[in-house]
Amino acid sequence: MAEPFPWRAAIHTGLCTLRLPPEVFWALSPLEFAAMAGAFAPAEGFPTRAALDDLMTRFPDR
Repeated sequence: MAEPFPWRAAIHTGLCTLRLPPEVFWALSPLEFAAMAGAFAPAEGFPTRAALDDLMTRFPDR
């Protein structure tokens, strides 16, 4: 069974977080809204062990 659309979260994101005027929010396509809300942003990765070791060497705790 499909989950219901999260209207409360979408409206909060559009009107409160993005501060869109209601007429702009309601005129957006789902794809436009998803892009504005960050759904297509690249995922931030974790540093590799080698990268962490390099940072620890360059910036040691004092």
